[in-house]
Amino acid sequence: MGDRGGEASTLTNIGAVYDSLGEKQQALDFYNQALPLIQAVGDRSGEASTLNNIGTVYNSLGDKQQALDYYNQALPLRRAVGDRGGEAAALNNIGAVYSSLGEKQQALDYYNQALPLSRAVGDRGGEAGTLNNIGLVYDSLGEKQQALDYYNQALPLFQAVGDRVGEASTLFNLAFLERDKGKFATALPHIEAAIEIIEDLRSQIGSQELRTSYFATVQSYYQFYIDLLMQLHQQNPNQGYDAQALHISERARARSLLELLAEANANIRTGVDLELLEQEQNLLQQLNAVEHRRYQLATGQYSESEMNEVKAKSQALLSQLDRLEAQIRINSPRYADLQYPEPLTLREIQLQVLDDDTLLLQYSLGSDRSYLWAVTKDSITSYELPAAAEINALAQQFHEQLQSLSLPSQEVALSLSEMILSPVAAQLGNKRLLVVGDGALQYVPFAALPAPNGLETDNPLGYTPLLVQHEIVTSSSASTVAISRRTLANRSPGSKTLAVLADPVFEENDTRFAGVTAREDEANPNLERSVLGLGEGTSLNRLRHTRDEAEAILALVPESQRLEALDFEAERELITSADLADYQIVHLATHGLLNEQNPELSGLVLSLFEETGEAENGFLRLHDIFNLNLPAELVVLSACETGLGENVRGEGLVGLTRGFMYAGAKRVVVSLWKVNDLQTSVLMTQFYERMLQEEQNPVAALRAAQLEMWEAGKSPYFWAAFTVQGDWR
Repeated sequence: MGDRGGEASTLTNIGAVYDSLGEKQQALDFYNQALPLIQAVGDRSGEASTLNNIGTVYNSLGDKQQALDYYNQALPLRRAVGDRGGEAAALNNIGAVYSSLGEKQQALDYYNQALPLSRAVGDRGGEAGTLNNIGLVYDSLGEKQQALDYYNQALPLFQAVGDRVGEASTLFNLAFLERDKGKFATALPHIEAAIEIIEDLRSQIGSQELRTSYFATVQSYYQFYIDLLMQLHQQNPNQGYDAQALHISERARARSLLELLAEANANIRTGVDLELLEQEQNLLQQLNAVEHRRYQLATGQYSESEMNEVKAKSQALLSQLDRLEAQIRINSPRYADLQYPEPLTLREIQLQVLDDDTLLLQYSLGSDRSYLWAVTKDSITSYELPAAAEINALAQQFHEQLQSLSLPSQEVALSLSEMILSPVAAQLGNKRLLVVGDGALQYVPFAALPAPNGLETDNPLGYTPLLVQHEIVTSSSASTVAISRRTLANRSPGSKTLAVLADPVFEENDTRFAGVTAREDEANPNLERSVLGLGEGTSLNRLRHTRDEAEAILALVPESQRLEALDFEAERELITSADLADYQIVHLATHGLLNEQNPELSGLVLSLFEETGEAENGFLRLHDIFNLNLPAELVVLSACETGLGENVRGEGLVGLTRGFMYAGAKRVVVSLWKVNDLQTSVLMTQFYERMLQEEQNPVAALRAAQLEMWEAGKSPYFWAAFTVQGDWR
């Protein structure tokens, strides 16, 4: 309609929503689209607001100087149009930047200019925000009573104007102050009230992606709550504070996955307007086409503008998909009736998850100190560990070293084990370990960690790995194991045993096309099953040993009980059809595709050509996986980095595992780094021999196969990458 002012207003509002949900880059994009439109129509008040908003985004991104620049552009505009409320907001924001830079007196000067302006115009929300900020300054200066006075002035104002985010923030600040004064019991109701507000706000967000983003922004509240409860536990060891802390740890992690599993069981698309579902399919087809075009560009010659255009289209489609999926949820009759499961308490974990042979090791990494809870069917023991920075640094080192053919540093391995396992050494015995990690511990295969007191001189590693005494299962939370069991309790296993998709055709010069001769590099034993994104120089080499792997595994199963899909038949169309729904085990041996920036684009690469030579879409991406019907007892992703993804605070690694669990898989075998093609085929063959011939469960079978390779002197690089996620029963 040519209404540039209205367009600018809408763009600004969309930016504000993304901003409040923690999606800062998205917010910045919308604000930067709005700004020139506002300037063009001469709306100085709107210009000041948008400059202020852009400054706020830069402030939250840590770019303090950029934030100051934008705030200082907004301030004279506010004054020029006589907007005293806006002037107060700009002064308050400038004060916040100076406070974060440690210039507390300057911060107070700006806050004290802002406060009377907010009061003069009756802006109680703005007044509350400034009072809260002044309290923070006095708190940091050690003037606790002054801080308390300001917080107590701010809180009823936030409540009066219905600003629940501000209310939660002030409650958190009050709790923090009381904790620092040693008044743990006084701090407790404040943080409990703040968490209650956060949980309520989170439940009102329809988009799973935005709900996850919001939850990531408030993880410090949960960390503080856990730490406070554990400090209370040290003072009163018999009052159950450690059990409460474990419950808060469950509430703080993998909530989106927990809810997705509940949605999958409810089949929330039933009863939804068909037009919405058709729109979703149309967007998915467009996204697949755009991403296939990106691959074609990456493997040929292209200009920067061509690639940028494809990337922009992809991002736009991802945003549209997220909004549409939120709309589908909101319009779903089953979603309206859906009762999301609550994260489990200690007693519920003991009754619903653990058995006599299993020990839960749950970690929570905090900025000041971290915690480990060791839980059996009838006991809980808790331990204080070093701060997150110290644990994460060692865990990252160990993970990086495991990705090399050479053996990991004994010093690093032993130091990490000493830090995170030694405290609980006496409880380990020979139990199965259910590991719920946090931070960089999610990248660590516990199987390769030194067992406590496991120092040896007669093996190449120099220590006994935890694998020798323990089966190990990983999960993003204990609650996800319970809901998976609950939703799959009455499901009958498929009538057939095994479906294998392997050795797809990736290149036009593949020897499986008539008239193409073999190349010298085709038998390369050091090939890895990985593609990182689809950037310049992308190469999808044939993985010859996936064929050896597939043939060895298929030979273990009667012909009537198996599906063999090799070469051109290892195609995306097969797995997205209903043909695999009747198989208990689905095995995919191919290249993995990792995209940490956009996990929705991570996936697996299947055949990119039909037998006629015509190109086809062979990328099975996360959004495709969520739409599969795959009620398998086990899905094995015999590819690189299939257990990785974007590390989202409060969710963990967002990647392929949750997609296959949503699609119906009871458990998933995934990898934590780029795996070797040849040695992976050896490991997988041994794994299936134990599982299909000796009838071991997948966890025990994987451990046996890994042990065999360790005993043969193989580096952990070859065997430790694969872990089982999900239910071991």
